[in-house]
Amino acid sequence: MRMYDLIMKKRNGDTLSKEEIEFMVNGFTRGEIPDYQMSAMMMAVYFQGMNEEETLYLTMAMAHSGDMLDLSGISGVKVDKHSTGGVGDKTSLALTPMVAACGVKVAKMSGRGLGHTGGTIDKLESFPGFSTEIDEQTFLDNVNRIGMAIMGQTADLAPADKKLYALRDVTATVDNMSLIASSIMSKKLASGADAIVLDVKTGSGAFMKKEADAFALAQEMTKLGNNAGRKTYAVISDMDQPLGAAVGNALEVKEAIDTLQGHGPKDFTELCLTLGSYMLLAAGAANTCEEAREQLIQAVERGDALAKFAEFVEAQGGDKTVVFHPEKLPRAAIAEEILSEQEGYVSHIQCDEIGICSLILGGGRETKDSEIDLSVGLLLRKKKGDFVKKGECLAVIYANDREKLEIAKKRFLKAYTITKEMGEIPPFIKGVILPQS
Repeated sequence: MRMYDLIMKKRNGDTLSKEEIEFMVNGFTRGEIPDYQMSAMMMAVYFQGMNEEETLYLTMAMAHSGDMLDLSGISGVKVDKHSTGGVGDKTSLALTPMVAACGVKVAKMSGRGLGHTGGTIDKLESFPGFSTEIDEQTFLDNVNRIGMAIMGQTADLAPADKKLYALRDVTATVDNMSLIASSIMSKKLASGADAIVLDVKTGSGAFMKKEADAFALAQEMTKLGNNAGRKTYAVISDMDQPLGAAVGNALEVKEAIDTLQGHGPKDFTELCLTLGSYMLLAAGAANTCEEAREQLIQAVERGDALAKFAEFVEAQGGDKTVVFHPEKLPRAAIAEEILSEQEGYVSHIQCDEIGICSLILGGGRETKDSEIDLSVGLLLRKKKGDFVKKGECLAVIYANDREKLEIAKKRFLKAYTITKEMGEIPPFIKGVILPQS
């Protein structure tokens, strides 16, 4: 088998077989197929596309290119959740303990943030002593004992995807539905869960800016998961403004704790209840969404979800007292209100710009080696549809550097559009794709 022949085959619009795709992925992972040939193949795929079977073969080949996490030592159905990312997305911090408090096992691998999107691991490191660098046996034991664990992705998890994505990123071949879906799902399948619930974001702060594209990606990923034998759901949710009110690591942890205490922001609470309901359904812990939702609400109201979060933090080396005393979380030296320069309704927020404001303050990474300031960020006081008077507070900005604060403040004000008339507020949950869809 020759890579040259496979490139020509795909260039001409023909279908690649399972064996051909495995040859290509394995050869590229081992360094036997050079970058320039794989670049040519990715460009051929970009223009010619891949059918459902080819996309599944690619996904499975990448999933099997390294370690496959074996979760068979964990009793019961293991459910995972994945978000396509956005601004203020602290969902795993509140959702996972809510689900675990309902008796469903969540074994989760998460990453760090890069650019304007935050990472779950960075946020969790707001707890003194907390570590996601735990060995596999500790990870499995914690899930069995507590019902949840979160650890960093290993270098050997779907290494073909990591190598292939780096190549796509510099050859203008990222934006292809089959390649995006297979990239995400290869890591999820390698992580070993029995069922997967996907949170696919759409809007100005999401990877998929257009709603139709988000639905198409969600359809593609649910098909891949179900064809691979994993019960997979997808929820399409809004990211045309930050999720909740907090943007920034420790600030988002505080908001997750507030939510576990039953007084989190409406949109964030709704997302946790929606995703959590499908996680309970997938595990067979509830028969209907309504029943699952009630279980989650009860777990919060009884204090079980918050207690579960504290147990999880302690099990991974963190100071659990911070869960009950969030004032101990890292705090910035400067807190300043950003005041509106006009009166009217907030009709638009350029969501990714709010994420960049947090990045400027030091709350995100410009490169993978950048140091993060866990204490900085923003707390939004006004969101889309809210009325604001001139001189009224739009947000509170938290900083440790006055110069960075001023730069972020100017950028923040440009991200808000205020008009005389209140615009239409679209639904927060755009739709759900079920396993049989």
